[in-house]
Amino acid sequence: MNNRIAFVTGASRGIGKACAQALSAAGARVVLAARNREKLEEVAAEIRAAGREAFVVELDLASPDSIKAAFAAAAKEAGPVTILVNNAGITKDGLALRMKKDDWDVVLNTNLSGSFLAIQQVLHGMMRERWGRIINISSVVGEMGNVGQANYVASKAGLIGLTKALALEMSSRNITVNAVAPGFIETEMTGVLSEEIKTALVARIPLKRMGSAQDVAAAVTFLAGEEAGYITGHVLDVNGGMHM
Repeated sequence: MNNRIAFVTGASRGIGKACAQALSAAGARVVLAARNREKLEEVAAEIRAAGREAFVVELDLASPDSIKAAFAAAAKEAGPVTILVNNAGITKDGLALRMKKDDWDVVLNTNLSGSFLAIQQVLHGMMRERWGRIINISSVVGEMGNVGQANYVASKAGLIGLTKALALEMSSRNITVNAVAPGFIETEMTGVLSEEIKTALVARIPLKRMGSAQDVAAAVTFLAGEEAGYITGHVLDVNGGMHM
């Protein structure tokens, strides 16, 4: 990726960390963004130990001011961002009947509005470069729904709609906008599930295993590369066949 600057949100762990590592291995200079600076520095140290460049910025996607500050710092330290991976997200699960408005708002503001505001920060630079890759991490539940996650599902389905709208708007400037929709992936988020629940989930997956963060990172790295230049507005499912 010839030293292109890739900005990855939620890069301190899980899928975001795997994406940052894979993009770095493919030749990108990576900006790692999340709320926990200490964890980000650990990831950055791993990338630097392999002889590659990594930059760290603190980012809270629920705060528009934090988003502006993070991208301004990235541009100053690393240069213009031409690859954006919108990965960061939170959950506040509960049945719709009893879901608090605050739990609805914080999930939509972080996962959907935060991603949109992050995209706005990079569009001008990508348009000047006449090259860009925007990859939004959605979810299988954004396509098929899930009990107890009305807020999270709405945010992830919203990312798919946002992806398609922006793909149309940006196509004339050689900027592609795609989504990756992971299924059930072995991360800290799914690590809290009981073995009984995990077994039941795996039974629903045709490939009979949960995915890895590296499975998702491979899809993201492909969409971020030159080879994917004729793909835009697409949702790439990485779910083991759980939803087709």
